[in-house]
Amino acid sequence: MKYFFAICMTTLWFNYSVFSQGKTTTHKVEKGETINQIAQKYKVTPFDIYQLNPDAQSGLKPNSILLIPNSSSKKAINVQSKKGTATVTHLVAPKETLYGIEKKYGVSDEALKQANPFLEKDGLQIGQILTISSNAVLKNNTSITEKVVYHYVLPKETKYSIAKQYGITIEELERKNPEVVSNLPEGFKLLIKGVALKADKTVVAVEPKKEIVVTAPIKNTVATNYLNYVVKPKETLYSLSKMVGITQEELIALNPLLSEGVIEGMVLKVPATIVFSQEAKKEYTELSKNTYGNSRKKLTLLLPFNVSKIEGDTVNSMAMRLKKDKFLNMTLDFYAGALMAIDSAKTLGLDIDVNIFDSQETKSSSNVAYLIKNNDLEDSDAIIGPFYQSNVEKAAEILLPNQVPVISPLSKDLGVSYANIFQSIPAPEAVKNAMFDYMRSKGGNIVAVVDKKKGSVIQFIKENHKDVRFSTLTANGGVSAENLKSLFVKDKINYVVMETGNTGMIKSTIAAMLSAMATYNVQLVILEPNETLDTDEINFLNLTKLKLMYPSVTRENKSQEALIFEKEFRKKNKIYPSIFATRGFDITFDTMLRLSQDKKYQETIDATATEQIDNKFEFYKKEDGGYTNKGIYILYYDTDLTIKVAE
Repeated sequence: MKYFFAICMTTLWFNYSVFSQGKTTTHKVEKGETINQIAQKYKVTPFDIYQLNPDAQSGLKPNSILLIPNSSSKKAINVQSKKGTATVTHLVAPKETLYGIEKKYGVSDEALKQANPFLEKDGLQIGQILTISSNAVLKNNTSITEKVVYHYVLPKETKYSIAKQYGITIEELERKNPEVVSNLPEGFKLLIKGVALKADKTVVAVEPKKEIVVTAPIKNTVATNYLNYVVKPKETLYSLSKMVGITQEELIALNPLLSEGVIEGMVLKVPATIVFSQEAKKEYTELSKNTYGNSRKKLTLLLPFNVSKIEGDTVNSMAMRLKKDKFLNMTLDFYAGALMAIDSAKTLGLDIDVNIFDSQETKSSSNVAYLIKNNDLEDSDAIIGPFYQSNVEKAAEILLPNQVPVISPLSKDLGVSYANIFQSIPAPEAVKNAMFDYMRSKGGNIVAVVDKKKGSVIQFIKENHKDVRFSTLTANGGVSAENLKSLFVKDKINYVVMETGNTGMIKSTIAAMLSAMATYNVQLVILEPNETLDTDEINFLNLTKLKLMYPSVTRENKSQEALIFEKEFRKKNKIYPSIFATRGFDITFDTMLRLSQDKKYQETIDATATEQIDNKFEFYKKEDGGYTNKGIYILYYDTDLTIKVAE
């Protein structure tokens, strides 16, 4: 940025204002909003907003007012230097790439990075201002031609799927290719963008998957096989090329669509010999086997017993209240599991003081602030609870200056993210994504059969998993067995993601898959619990034949350790442990083990993942603050009628 202003000062006649007075609007910041969300809403860049609101760079405050510039795009600015060469500044817009900018201005990658040294360190970011110096710029900047993009029709592709892939309408596709108005021949060369010329040197052709020819040699690899990689948020062509270890040009040669920009959710083809990780996975460790520290630690549990409410209830007896109050039962189950964990920690000789307080909470109120102030909870090494998300956030806000970890035991990943919040329940979206990540890791062909009533699921898949193909439904909303089978591939495992509560639709999907098993490798998948599958109308044996698979935050554990826990819990409480009792044990025991490592809780979170009776704890830092748990199981029905963890 300083470099950019230095250039502007040396050109005395240069006077340009990005946003003239009277061309701004205001925006009131809502709770949880980010600068990127606001920028997208008004079709400007974060840099534009920061220019008018410098204080926003230190963070957004709810109810504060931001000045928002006019959404008219900022074009490149020409500045004439003394030597007669053209100096151009270019504001990086969303979806732009270094490759595209270099082609636009006719400059080399080396020249662009030499003029903008920060690109080597930070890569290309939205809102950056690039300096471009070239004698050719002034000659060519008014005659830049649009690349011509072709697509070769693959087997079983439709006009709709192709139009969706490139973000155009079917009408536009037919207008550019009048030969396909009546039909769509396999292998036909479709014009997608630009104007076709007889000898066009800027053609980008998307070939059929089995016939892609790499026009640029790939260094240090002799790969003939490829892997799929799904583009994550904020990734750029620069960062992707660095990650897979090949040049931007080589990556574009493998994936011609990248020349049009990097899009979140895009599925890229990369050489199979290249080792990369979408996220540095943590190694699972048994902390009970590690050496314990000597310093005494302090753990606090804030549990909603609501004793004052119970004592003030003159209508219901304790027995009646326990019978009717599900929230109280959940609390007591969690508490019983936590006590089992505390006893286990004592057996191991862990040096930890545990304090348990009644958080007296509802969705809209709690005793958290009072407890923290009057019990010196700022000195805690970790706090488990409260239960309600709003109360977790309140505790985290108060304890943030002391950097006390607040572990949310039961709530989902919602609301304001403070740096000291640790969401122990994986977010619903993360659970679904884990299922898709697993299927891709197996090289699967993913097909979706989704009821039209499940609009949110359809939207989720289309926005986050663009490589998934949807099976066509019949006019009355049923499953077309013929269309479903046409989407299967012989040399891959075909995962059918079925999301519907309709019994008829479930039966027809299962029947179509069973009939295809002689020819194809198929497996049934669901993303969320489906009560209809548990009814007598659905044959359980068919689900085992199709090895029904689903993601879950807990597992079916029949290990020796799990059986011992169950036995001891029954002995002490006269009942089997519920899922809340097991969770109370798992999260309390896991926290105590982490505190015993003679490190801060957060340090153990950053370093390792753990697994207890039924739950995994694999935390990762979120972009908007705090930590989220991505410890998720992939389970399936085996043919021996048991539920197992997929490897």
